[in-house]
Amino acid sequence: MTATSLPTYPPAPRLDLVEDLHGHRVADPYRWLEDADDPQTQAWSAAQDELYAAHRARYADGARLTGRLQALLGAGFVSGPAWRGERRFFSRRSGDQEHAVVVVAEGGAERVLIDPMAIDPAGTTTLDAWQPSKEGHLVAYQVSTGGTEESVLHVLDVATGELVDGPIDRARYSPVAWLPGGEAFYYVRRLPPEQLPDDEQQYHRRVWLHRVGASPETDVEVFGAGLDHTNYYGVSVSRDGRWLIVSASAGTAPRTDVWIKDLAADGPFVDVAVGLDAETGAWIARDGRLWLHTDLDAPRGRLAVTEPTTPGVAHWRTVLEQDPDAVLEDVAFTDGGGKQTTPTMLLASWRRHSVSEVSTHDPSSGARTGSVPLPGLGSISGLGTRPDGGPDVWFSFTDHTTVPSVHRFDADSGEVSLWASPPGVVADVPDVRAQQVEVTSADGTTVRAFVVARTDALDADGRPLAPAPTILYGYGGFQISLNPGYSATTLAWVEAGGVYVVANLRGGGEEGEQWHRDGMREHKQNVFDDFHAVGDWLVEQGWTTPAQLACWGGSNGGLLVGAALTQRPDLFGAVVCSAPLLDMVRYQRFGLGVTWTEEYGDADDPVELGWLLGYSPYHRVVDGTDYPSTLFTVFEGDTRVDPLHARKLAAAVQAATSGSRPVLVRRETGVGHGGRSLSRSIALTVEQLQFVADATGLDLTGAEVAA
Repeated sequence: MTATSLPTYPPAPRLDLVEDLHGHRVADPYRWLEDADDPQTQAWSAAQDELYAAHRARYADGARLTGRLQALLGAGFVSGPAWRGERRFFSRRSGDQEHAVVVVAEGGAERVLIDPMAIDPAGTTTLDAWQPSKEGHLVAYQVSTGGTEESVLHVLDVATGELVDGPIDRARYSPVAWLPGGEAFYYVRRLPPEQLPDDEQQYHRRVWLHRVGASPETDVEVFGAGLDHTNYYGVSVSRDGRWLIVSASAGTAPRTDVWIKDLAADGPFVDVAVGLDAETGAWIARDGRLWLHTDLDAPRGRLAVTEPTTPGVAHWRTVLEQDPDAVLEDVAFTDGGGKQTTPTMLLASWRRHSVSEVSTHDPSSGARTGSVPLPGLGSISGLGTRPDGGPDVWFSFTDHTTVPSVHRFDADSGEVSLWASPPGVVADVPDVRAQQVEVTSADGTTVRAFVVARTDALDADGRPLAPAPTILYGYGGFQISLNPGYSATTLAWVEAGGVYVVANLRGGGEEGEQWHRDGMREHKQNVFDDFHAVGDWLVEQGWTTPAQLACWGGSNGGLLVGAALTQRPDLFGAVVCSAPLLDMVRYQRFGLGVTWTEEYGDADDPVELGWLLGYSPYHRVVDGTDYPSTLFTVFEGDTRVDPLHARKLAAAVQAATSGSRPVLVRRETGVGHGGRSLSRSIALTVEQLQFVADATGLDLTGAEVAA
């Protein structure tokens, strides 16, 4: 295959299948590709593998790029501390480790407690979650294999490292809430599959009480019967063991119901916030009061407090009011430690147009008393404290050129100091400039984006000296924010002379819950309009040209770039569409799709089907269109977004395109939607960058660090 010849695509018979769905005539010519086990689908996939391999053979040797990504990731990772008495637990990955490990530190000694590579030297097992007991003598952890995210729960003894409980299956997305003493914990587990219809075996979760060492079949069902079968549950227990708090959300709906139960009195579950169109997080602080982080009547978030004996909304007292321009992300309290539980300081982390800031407040009135100096304009995560109190607060910080590190704030002195750095070697990074720009979307809404480019490619005002190959990345959904952060992918691309742009689209959480809702359900087209507006702006302002502009996204971001591919093929020279949702008429029939109807709409509803058909990429393919170079990357272990979406749209675009630019499928087995080993992550990134560079004209073979 040459750059100018039309590729010969694998045969893909078109079915004459047209259905009448609520008055809509809906064609589905490639439905046969939904069945991964059908021999015809398997033959098609194998032929796509061969086609992709032939195209990839055109690329220059990727050894240098692989090495550069390894170097940029060489620092590794370290998390903030989880304190349990004098024991400190944290995650850490050195630069060459395939997976992060869980470490316990006691005094000056450190020990690795959980190492996924020791569990599975093949590297296909991922650590999904872990939680120490309140005393720190036990750790519950969950692992899954092959990318399935089907977590299996175990418990180990911290002193000996020996397993004392498990395996407990069906614990996907389960929190663990330990009771004092570590003899039991509350957790979330699905009902046995034999009790459920075939198409509902991923749902029907319940909250259970488990006694350590007992058979999970003897666990006591505590909560969830009779509620929405798609519910996800949160569960926590107060430090003194008296109060149990349970939260529930139907799928990914932006609403949370919360209940509280007095375990000491074996009382009933009492409503905290139930049936409200709002998200609420609730916890018992060391002062014994019930604190609430909620967007009820405050789309950007507020902090309220009440007594656990009077938990209802009518009793809430607002301590931190909503900020009109910033989103409240997290709070923490400091106190004197020990038995002194009265808060002495309230810290609040905010996200102002995606950039983090931390303020200090009087914990009673909420009055602002100061701010916490951060290392720069970037993002923080977590405000961690000791469960037994004290003046210290830990948080992680990163920006576009700084690897995440852990910092400690001392409330007594007001000073911030570096607490922990990643254990590996921090690479030299290119001399780049990251700037936030404002773009006007189709309906007049201001949309922001971060533009990262080499400093020597800019004039004194930060404008581009010449158009350059550019990657435009976005997500735009599920209230997920794309905040400033260190990215080896970004730096490798920019170092070679490209421009990397991250768009903060509606549907995300950058500007609060209303920003999210303005990009969901019937408003989903706003997300795509925002993305296109950023792309058009980049061309108009001389950053790039359509032939040099690539769009890139995964999962919900795969839907985003699928819409860009089919709505604006004129704007982009290349598309990287990873683990995408693309057939929005049938999406809720597969994977976890039914849990996303609150985000996208329900195709079984006549009105909502109309919304979905308005943008569904699979249904907007037009014969005779010169489509951009397109790479679909799919993962056969994906249990969230079925690879059928990519198969169907790939077949449709391959049949429809009139141009010579390739439409390819990169398929990977043994991995899924989420976590993967370091080497497999780098290999995927290398091939994606090579594809985009080949399509947009960027030379990745000889870039050096810019002085």
